[in-house]
Amino acid sequence: MSEDAIKQVIGLVTTYGMNVIGGVIILILGWMVAKWASRITSRLMGRSGNVDKTLQSFLSSLVKYAILAFVLIAVLNQFGVQTASLIAVFGAAGLAIGLALQGTLSNIAAGTMLLIFRPIKVDQVVEIAGKTGKVVSVSLFTTELATPDNIQIIIPNAAVWGSTVVNLSHHPTRRVDFVLGIGYDDDIDKAMEVVKGIIEGDDRIHKDPAPQIVVGNLGDNSVDLTIRVWADASNYWPIKFDLTKAFKEACDANGLSIPYPQRDVHIHQAG
Repeated sequence: MSEDAIKQVIGLVTTYGMNVIGGVIILILGWMVAKWASRITSRLMGRSGNVDKTLQSFLSSLVKYAILAFVLIAVLNQFGVQTASLIAVFGAAGLAIGLALQGTLSNIAAGTMLLIFRPIKVDQVVEIAGKTGKVVSVSLFTTELATPDNIQIIIPNAAVWGSTVVNLSHHPTRRVDFVLGIGYDDDIDKAMEVVKGIIEGDDRIHKDPAPQIVVGNLGDNSVDLTIRVWADASNYWPIKFDLTKAFKEACDANGLSIPYPQRDVHIHQAG
Protein backbone atom coordinates (compact mmCIF):
# COMPACT_ATOMS: atom_id res chain seq x y z
CA MET A 1 0.00 0.00 0.00
CA SER A 2 1.39 3.34 -0.98
CA GLU A 3 2.19 6.03 1.51
CA ASP A 4 -0.64 8.23 0.19
CA ALA A 5 -3.17 5.43 0.64
CA ILE A 6 -2.01 4.82 4.18
CA LYS A 7 -2.35 8.52 4.94
CA GLN A 8 -5.89 8.49 3.55
CA VAL A 9 -6.85 5.50 5.70
CA ILE A 10 -5.36 7.12 8.78
CA GLY A 11 -7.20 10.33 7.93
CA LEU A 12 -10.51 8.50 7.59
CA VAL A 13 -9.99 6.63 10.86
CA THR A 14 -9.02 9.84 12.58
CA THR A 15 -11.99 11.72 11.14
CA TYR A 16 -14.71 9.11 11.55
CA GLY A 17 -13.27 6.93 14.28
CA MET A 18 -14.18 9.36 17.02
CA ASN A 19 -17.63 9.80 15.46
CA VAL A 20 -18.16 6.03 15.51
CA ILE A 21 -17.00 5.78 19.11
CA GLY A 22 -19.15 8.77 20.08
CA GLY A 23 -22.16 7.29 18.28
CA VAL A 24 -21.75 3.95 20.03
CA ILE A 25 -21.42 5.65 23.42
CA ILE A 26 -24.54 7.75 22.77
CA LEU A 27 -26.42 4.64 21.65
CA ILE A 28 -25.42 2.63 24.74
CA LEU A 29 -26.13 5.46 27.17
CA GLY A 30 -29.42 6.25 25.43
CA TRP A 31 -30.51 2.61 25.62
CA MET A 32 -29.67 2.50 29.34
CA VAL A 33 -31.52 5.77 30.01
CA ALA A 34 -34.55 4.55 28.02
CA LYS A 35 -34.77 1.30 30.02
CA TRP A 36 -34.28 3.16 33.31
CA ALA A 37 -36.97 5.73 32.45
CA SER A 38 -39.35 2.94 31.41
CA ARG A 39 -38.87 1.11 34.73
CA ILE A 40 -39.26 4.31 36.76
CA THR A 41 -42.46 5.23 34.89
CA SER A 42 -43.95 1.78 35.46
CA ARG A 43 -42.92 1.80 39.14
CA LEU A 44 -44.39 5.24 39.84
CA MET A 45 -47.70 4.37 38.18
CA GLY A 46 -47.80 1.08 40.08
CA ARG A 47 -47.38 2.88 43.40
CA SER A 48 -50.30 5.20 42.70
CA GLY A 49 -52.71 2.23 42.62
CA ASN A 50 -55.04 4.06 40.22
CA VAL A 51 -53.41 3.08 36.93
CA ASP A 52 -54.33 -0.17 35.22
CA LYS A 53 -51.50 -2.63 34.42
CA THR A 54 -52.33 -2.42 30.72
CA LEU A 55 -51.85 1.34 30.81
CA GLN A 56 -48.65 0.99 32.86
CA SER A 57 -47.13 -1.23 30.18
CA PHE A 58 -48.30 1.03 27.35
CA LEU A 59 -47.03 4.29 28.86
CA SER A 60 -43.70 2.83 30.02
CA SER A 61 -43.10 1.48 26.49
CA LEU A 62 -44.09 4.84 25.03
CA VAL A 63 -41.50 6.61 27.22
CA LYS A 64 -38.84 4.08 26.24
CA TYR A 65 -39.34 4.38 22.49
CA ALA A 66 -39.68 8.17 22.62
CA ILE A 67 -36.23 8.38 24.25
CA LEU A 68 -34.79 5.91 21.73
CA ALA A 69 -36.12 8.04 18.88
CA PHE A 70 -34.21 11.06 20.21
CA VAL A 71 -31.13 8.86 20.71
CA LEU A 72 -31.30 7.73 17.07
CA ILE A 73 -31.48 11.34 15.91
CA ALA A 74 -28.48 12.21 18.12
CA VAL A 75 -26.46 9.30 16.67
CA LEU A 76 -27.23 10.34 13.10
CA ASN A 77 -26.28 13.91 13.95
CA GLN A 78 -22.99 12.58 15.33
CA PHE A 79 -22.16 11.23 11.84
CA GLY A 80 -22.99 14.56 10.22
CA VAL A 81 -26.40 13.54 8.86
CA GLN A 82 -28.71 16.54 8.45
CA THR A 83 -31.47 15.55 10.87
CA ALA A 84 -33.65 18.62 10.32
CA SER A 85 -34.98 17.25 7.04
CA LEU A 86 -35.27 13.79 8.57
CA ILE A 87 -37.34 15.16 11.46
CA ALA A 88 -39.55 16.96 8.96
CA VAL A 89 -40.08 13.70 7.05
CA PHE A 90 -40.91 11.83 10.25
CA GLY A 91 -43.30 14.61 11.27
CA ALA A 92 -45.09 14.52 7.94
CA ALA A 93 -45.29 10.71 8.09
CA GLY A 94 -46.61 10.88 11.63
CA LEU A 95 -49.25 13.40 10.61
CA ALA A 96 -50.36 11.21 7.69
CA ILE A 97 -50.52 8.12 9.90
CA GLY A 98 -52.42 10.08 12.56
CA LEU A 99 -55.03 11.22 10.06
CA ALA A 100 -55.39 7.69 8.68
CA LEU A 101 -55.73 6.18 12.14
CA GLN A 102 -57.65 8.97 13.85
CA GLY A 103 -60.47 6.59 14.81
CA THR A 104 -58.02 4.11 16.33
CA LEU A 105 -56.08 6.88 18.08
CA SER A 106 -59.29 8.32 19.53
CA ASN A 107 -60.04 4.87 20.96
CA ILE A 108 -56.55 4.72 22.49
CA ALA A 109 -56.95 8.20 23.99
CA ALA A 110 -60.36 7.27 25.40
CA GLY A 111 -58.99 3.96 26.69
CA THR A 112 -56.16 5.82 28.43
CA MET A 113 -58.67 8.11 30.15
CA LEU A 114 -60.83 5.14 31.18
CA LEU A 115 -57.84 3.31 32.64
CA ILE A 116 -56.64 6.42 34.52
CA PHE A 117 -59.93 7.70 35.95
CA ARG A 118 -61.63 4.27 36.05
CA PRO A 119 -65.30 5.31 35.96
CA ILE A 120 -66.08 1.64 35.36
CA LYS A 121 -64.37 -1.46 36.69
CA VAL A 122 -64.39 -5.15 35.90
CA ASP A 123 -67.46 -7.03 37.28
CA GLN A 124 -69.54 -3.87 37.63
CA VAL A 125 -72.93 -3.77 35.90
CA VAL A 126 -73.20 -0.72 33.66
CA GLU A 127 -75.33 0.79 30.92
CA ILE A 128 -73.27 2.25 28.07
CA ALA A 129 -74.49 3.48 24.69
CA GLY A 130 -77.83 1.78 25.21
CA LYS A 131 -76.26 -1.56 26.17
CA THR A 132 -76.45 -3.09 29.66
CA GLY A 133 -74.13 -5.77 30.98
CA LYS A 134 -71.32 -6.74 33.33
CA VAL A 135 -67.88 -5.30 32.54
CA VAL A 136 -65.57 -8.13 31.45
CA SER A 137 -62.52 -6.08 30.45
CA VAL A 138 -61.35 -2.55 29.65
CA SER A 139 -58.43 -2.37 27.21
CA LEU A 140 -56.79 0.47 25.32
CA PHE A 141 -59.10 0.01 22.32
CA THR A 142 -62.38 -1.51 23.48
CA THR A 143 -64.60 -2.24 26.48
CA GLU A 144 -66.18 -5.69 26.67
CA LEU A 145 -69.54 -6.35 28.35
CA ALA A 146 -71.45 -9.55 29.02
CA THR A 147 -75.25 -9.31 29.08
CA PRO A 148 -77.33 -11.21 31.69
CA ASP A 149 -77.98 -13.90 29.05
CA ASN A 150 -74.21 -14.14 28.41
CA ILE A 151 -73.98 -12.31 25.08
CA GLN A 152 -70.67 -10.59 24.38
CA ILE A 153 -70.81 -6.86 23.58
CA ILE A 154 -67.66 -5.01 22.48
CA ILE A 155 -67.85 -1.20 22.46
CA PRO A 156 -65.10 1.09 21.10
CA ASN A 157 -63.63 3.16 23.90
CA ALA A 158 -64.36 6.42 22.07
CA ALA A 159 -68.08 5.57 22.29
CA VAL A 160 -67.72 4.70 26.00
CA TRP A 161 -65.88 7.89 26.95
CA GLY A 162 -68.12 10.05 24.78
CA SER A 163 -71.44 8.75 26.11
CA THR A 164 -73.31 8.78 29.40
CA VAL A 165 -72.29 5.84 31.59
CA VAL A 166 -74.87 4.51 34.05
CA ASN A 167 -73.01 2.47 36.68
CA LEU A 168 -75.51 0.23 38.45
CA SER A 169 -72.88 -1.27 40.77
CA HIS A 170 -71.03 1.83 41.93
CA HIS A 171 -72.92 2.24 45.21
CA PRO A 172 -73.22 -0.65 47.68
CA THR A 173 -76.97 -0.13 48.14
CA ARG A 174 -79.88 0.41 45.75
CA ARG A 175 -83.53 1.34 46.06
CA VAL A 176 -86.08 -1.18 44.78
CA ASP A 177 -89.34 0.37 43.56
CA PHE A 178 -92.72 -1.33 43.17
CA VAL A 179 -96.14 -0.18 42.04
CA LEU A 180 -99.02 -2.27 43.40
CA GLY A 181 -102.48 -1.50 42.07
CA ILE A 182 -105.55 -2.35 44.19
CA GLY A 183 -109.25 -1.89 43.50
CA TYR A 184 -111.09 1.31 44.36
CA ASP A 185 -113.39 -0.70 46.64
CA ASP A 186 -110.48 -2.20 48.62
CA ASP A 187 -109.34 -0.95 52.05
CA ILE A 188 -106.22 1.11 51.39
CA ASP A 189 -104.99 0.97 55.01
CA LYS A 190 -105.38 -2.81 55.07
CA ALA A 191 -103.43 -3.13 51.84
CA MET A 192 -100.63 -0.95 53.23
CA GLU A 193 -100.46 -3.07 56.41
CA VAL A 194 -100.23 -6.24 54.33
CA VAL A 195 -97.37 -4.77 52.32
CA LYS A 196 -95.64 -3.55 55.47
CA GLY A 197 -95.80 -7.04 56.99
CA ILE A 198 -94.14 -8.57 53.94
CA ILE A 199 -91.37 -5.97 54.01
CA GLU A 200 -90.70 -6.37 57.73
CA GLY A 201 -90.45 -10.12 57.28
CA ASP A 202 -87.63 -9.87 54.74
CA ASP A 203 -84.21 -9.58 56.40
CA ARG A 204 -82.58 -8.42 53.16
CA ILE A 205 -84.42 -5.10 53.29
CA HIS A 206 -82.64 -2.30 55.15
CA LYS A 207 -84.29 -0.53 58.05
CA ASP A 208 -82.39 2.68 57.24
CA PRO A 209 -83.45 4.37 55.03
CA ALA A 210 -86.89 3.30 56.14
CA PRO A 211 -89.21 1.62 53.62
CA GLN A 212 -91.83 3.88 52.10
CA ILE A 213 -95.43 2.89 51.30
CA VAL A 214 -97.64 5.65 49.90
CA VAL A 215 -100.60 6.14 47.58
CA GLY A 216 -98.75 7.23 44.47
CA ASN A 217 -101.53 7.55 41.94
CA LEU A 218 -105.25 7.25 41.35
CA GLY A 219 -105.27 5.43 38.05
CA ASP A 220 -108.01 4.71 35.55
CA ASN A 221 -108.58 1.23 36.95
CA SER A 222 -106.76 1.05 40.28
CA VAL A 223 -105.40 2.83 43.32
CA ASP A 224 -101.64 2.57 42.86
CA LEU A 225 -99.47 2.05 45.94
CA THR A 226 -95.87 3.16 45.49
CA ILE A 227 -93.47 0.99 47.50
CA ARG A 228 -89.79 1.85 47.95
CA VAL A 229 -87.29 -0.24 49.88
CA TRP A 230 -83.49 -0.18 50.19
CA ALA A 231 -81.22 -3.22 49.96
CA ASP A 232 -77.71 -4.30 49.03
CA ALA A 233 -77.07 -3.82 45.33
CA SER A 234 -76.38 -7.54 44.94
CA ASN A 235 -79.90 -8.31 46.24
CA TYR A 236 -81.72 -5.93 43.88
CA TRP A 237 -83.13 -8.50 41.46
CA PRO A 238 -83.81 -11.28 44.01
CA ILE A 239 -85.85 -8.83 46.10
CA LYS A 240 -87.59 -7.46 42.99
CA PHE A 241 -88.70 -10.94 41.96
CA ASP A 242 -89.49 -12.32 45.43
CA LEU A 243 -91.54 -9.36 46.66
CA THR A 244 -93.53 -9.09 43.42
CA LYS A 245 -94.64 -12.69 43.94
CA ALA A 246 -95.23 -12.14 47.68
CA PHE A 247 -97.42 -9.07 47.07
CA LYS A 248 -99.64 -10.99 44.65
CA GLU A 249 -100.04 -13.94 47.02
CA ALA A 250 -100.74 -11.65 49.99
CA CYS A 251 -103.40 -9.75 48.04
CA ASP A 252 -105.12 -13.02 47.16
CA ALA A 253 -104.95 -14.25 50.76
CA ASN A 254 -106.38 -11.01 52.19
CA GLY A 255 -109.15 -10.43 49.68
CA LEU A 256 -107.46 -7.51 47.96
CA SER A 257 -108.05 -7.24 44.24
CA ILE A 258 -105.54 -6.36 41.56
CA PRO A 259 -107.85 -4.94 38.88
CA TYR A 260 -107.61 -5.79 35.23
CA PRO A 261 -107.65 -2.88 32.83
CA GLN A 262 -111.28 -2.16 32.13
CA ARG A 263 -113.54 0.41 30.56
CA ASP A 264 -117.13 1.21 31.56
CA VAL A 265 -119.50 1.71 28.65
CA HIS A 266 -122.77 3.56 29.34
CA ILE A 267 -125.55 3.13 26.81
CA HIS A 268 -128.19 5.79 26.69
CA GLN A 269 -131.42 4.68 25.03
CA ALA A 270 -133.20 7.38 23.12
CA GLY A 271 -136.77 7.98 24.43
